[in-house]
Amino acid sequence: MDNPLETLAKQVLDAARAKNIRITTAESCTGGMIAAVLTAIPGSSDVFDRGFVTYSNAAKQDMLGVQNKTLSAHGAVSEEIAAEMAKGALANSQAHLAVSVTGIAGPGGSEHKPEGRVCFGTAQAGPGHTETVEFGPLGRQQVRDAATRHALTLLLKAL
Repeated sequence: MDNPLETLAKQVLDAARAKNIRITTAESCTGGMIAAVLTAIPGSSDVFDRGFVTYSNAAKQDMLGVQNKTLSAHGAVSEEIAAEMAKGALANSQAHLAVSVTGIAGPGGSEHKPEGRVCFGTAQAGPGHTETVEFGPLGRQQVRDAATRHALTLLLKAL
Protein backbone atom coordinates (compact mmCIF):
# COMPACT_ATOMS: atom_id res chain seq x y z
CA MET A 1 0.00 0.00 0.00
CA ASP A 2 1.77 3.07 -1.24
CA ASN A 3 -1.25 5.36 -0.83
CA PRO A 4 -1.07 7.13 2.58
CA LEU A 5 -4.89 7.36 2.73
CA GLU A 6 -5.20 3.61 2.22
CA THR A 7 -2.58 2.98 4.90
CA LEU A 8 -4.48 5.20 7.33
CA ALA A 9 -7.79 3.52 6.40
CA LYS A 10 -6.24 0.10 7.06
CA GLN A 11 -5.08 1.30 10.49
CA VAL A 12 -8.63 2.49 11.27
CA LEU A 13 -10.15 -0.82 10.18
CA ASP A 14 -7.58 -2.86 12.12
CA ALA A 15 -8.18 -0.79 15.28
CA ALA A 16 -11.96 -1.11 14.93
CA ARG A 17 -11.66 -4.83 14.28
CA ALA A 18 -9.52 -5.27 17.40
CA LYS A 19 -12.20 -3.57 19.51
CA ASN A 20 -15.15 -5.16 17.69
CA ILE A 21 -16.45 -1.73 16.70
CA ARG A 22 -18.46 -0.95 13.54
CA ILE A 23 -18.06 2.40 11.76
CA THR A 24 -20.42 4.67 9.83
CA THR A 25 -19.75 7.93 7.99
CA ALA A 26 -21.87 11.03 7.36
CA GLU A 27 -20.32 13.08 4.58
CA SER A 28 -21.14 16.32 2.85
CA CYS A 29 -18.17 18.06 1.20
CA THR A 30 -16.20 14.82 0.84
CA GLY A 31 -19.06 13.23 -1.11
CA GLY A 32 -18.40 9.68 0.08
CA MET A 33 -14.61 9.75 -0.14
CA ILE A 34 -14.15 8.55 3.45
CA ALA A 35 -16.44 5.58 2.87
CA ALA A 36 -14.73 4.88 -0.45
CA VAL A 37 -11.26 4.79 1.10
CA LEU A 38 -12.43 2.53 3.93
CA THR A 39 -14.26 0.13 1.62
CA ALA A 40 -11.35 -0.03 -0.83
CA ILE A 41 -9.63 -2.25 1.75
CA PRO A 42 -10.53 -5.94 1.31
CA GLY A 43 -12.48 -7.32 4.26
CA SER A 44 -13.73 -3.92 5.40
CA SER A 45 -17.34 -5.15 5.49
CA ASP A 46 -16.77 -6.71 8.93
CA VAL A 47 -16.12 -3.22 10.33
CA PHE A 48 -17.71 -0.67 8.00
CA ASP A 49 -21.51 -0.58 8.36
CA ARG A 50 -22.65 2.16 5.96
CA GLY A 51 -22.00 5.65 4.69
CA PHE A 52 -24.39 8.56 4.33
CA VAL A 53 -23.67 11.11 1.61
CA THR A 54 -25.83 14.05 2.60
CA TYR A 55 -24.76 16.85 0.31
CA SER A 56 -27.96 18.90 0.49
CA ASN A 57 -29.56 20.29 3.63
CA ALA A 58 -32.69 18.25 2.83
CA ALA A 59 -30.60 15.06 2.79
CA LYS A 60 -29.02 15.98 6.13
CA GLN A 61 -32.51 16.40 7.57
CA ASP A 62 -34.13 13.35 5.91
CA MET A 63 -31.35 10.82 6.40
CA LEU A 64 -29.68 12.02 9.60
CA GLY A 65 -32.35 13.95 11.46
CA VAL A 66 -30.47 17.25 11.35
CA GLN A 67 -32.78 19.91 12.76
CA ASN A 68 -34.00 22.80 10.61
CA LYS A 69 -33.57 25.15 13.58
CA THR A 70 -29.88 24.17 13.84
CA LEU A 71 -29.38 24.76 10.11
CA SER A 72 -31.12 28.15 10.38
CA ALA A 73 -29.12 29.20 13.43
CA HIS A 74 -25.66 27.98 12.43
CA GLY A 75 -25.65 27.04 8.73
CA ALA A 76 -24.63 23.71 7.21
CA VAL A 77 -20.93 24.37 7.75
CA SER A 78 -20.79 24.40 11.54
CA GLU A 79 -19.73 22.19 14.40
CA GLU A 80 -23.36 22.06 15.51
CA ILE A 81 -24.36 20.45 12.21
CA ALA A 82 -21.32 18.15 12.27
CA ALA A 83 -22.43 16.96 15.73
CA GLU A 84 -26.01 16.34 14.58
CA MET A 85 -24.78 14.54 11.46
CA ALA A 86 -22.56 12.19 13.49
CA LYS A 87 -25.31 11.48 16.04
CA GLY A 88 -27.81 10.89 13.25
CA ALA A 89 -25.50 8.49 11.43
CA LEU A 90 -25.02 6.53 14.64
CA ALA A 91 -28.77 6.43 15.32
CA ASN A 92 -29.58 5.29 11.78
CA SER A 93 -26.98 2.53 11.52
CA GLN A 94 -25.70 -0.56 13.28
CA ALA A 95 -22.41 1.21 14.02
CA HIS A 96 -20.75 2.06 17.32
CA LEU A 97 -18.68 4.96 15.99
CA ALA A 98 -19.56 7.69 13.49
CA VAL A 99 -17.57 10.43 11.83
CA SER A 100 -19.11 13.39 10.01
CA VAL A 101 -17.73 16.04 7.67
CA THR A 102 -19.31 19.26 6.41
CA GLY A 103 -17.43 22.11 4.82
CA ILE A 104 -16.59 24.37 1.92
CA ALA A 105 -14.26 22.61 -0.49
CA GLY A 106 -14.37 25.48 -2.95
CA PRO A 107 -14.10 27.33 -5.05
CA GLY A 108 -15.91 30.07 -3.24
CA GLY A 109 -16.86 30.62 0.34
CA SER A 110 -17.43 33.88 2.13
CA GLU A 111 -15.80 36.17 4.66
CA HIS A 112 -17.59 34.30 7.45
CA LYS A 113 -17.19 30.81 5.99
CA PRO A 114 -14.08 30.76 3.83
CA GLU A 115 -13.04 28.15 1.32
CA GLY A 116 -11.25 25.32 3.04
CA ARG A 117 -13.22 25.47 6.30
CA VAL A 118 -14.33 21.97 7.29
CA CYS A 119 -16.22 20.94 10.42
CA PHE A 120 -15.90 17.43 11.79
CA GLY A 121 -17.84 15.42 14.34
CA THR A 122 -17.55 12.03 15.96
CA ALA A 123 -20.22 10.20 17.92
CA GLN A 124 -20.17 7.04 19.99
CA ALA A 125 -21.43 5.96 23.40
CA GLY A 126 -20.60 8.85 25.70
CA PRO A 127 -19.67 12.38 24.70
CA GLY A 128 -18.99 13.21 21.07
CA HIS A 129 -16.33 15.49 19.65
CA THR A 130 -16.44 18.34 17.16
CA GLU A 131 -13.77 20.54 15.65
CA THR A 132 -13.20 22.92 12.79
CA VAL A 133 -10.11 22.87 10.59
CA GLU A 134 -9.15 25.73 8.28
CA PHE A 135 -7.36 23.99 5.41
CA GLY A 136 -7.33 27.21 3.38
CA PRO A 137 -7.96 27.69 -0.34
CA LEU A 138 -5.96 24.65 -1.46
CA GLY A 139 -8.34 23.86 -4.29
CA ARG A 140 -11.40 21.64 -4.24
CA GLN A 141 -9.74 18.24 -4.54
CA GLN A 142 -6.96 19.07 -2.08
CA VAL A 143 -9.48 20.24 0.54
CA ARG A 144 -11.52 17.06 0.05
CA ASP A 145 -8.39 14.90 0.32
CA ALA A 146 -7.25 16.75 3.45
CA ALA A 147 -10.71 16.43 5.02
CA THR A 148 -10.78 12.70 4.26
CA ARG A 149 -7.35 12.24 5.85
CA HIS A 150 -8.39 14.26 8.91
CA ALA A 151 -11.62 12.29 9.34
CA LEU A 152 -9.70 9.00 9.22
CA THR A 153 -7.30 10.39 11.84
CA LEU A 154 -10.27 11.33 14.06
CA LEU A 155 -11.64 7.80 13.74
CA LEU A 156 -8.28 6.35 14.69
CA LYS A 157 -8.06 8.64 17.74
CA ALA A 158 -11.59 7.68 18.79
CA LEU A 159 -10.66 4.00 18.59
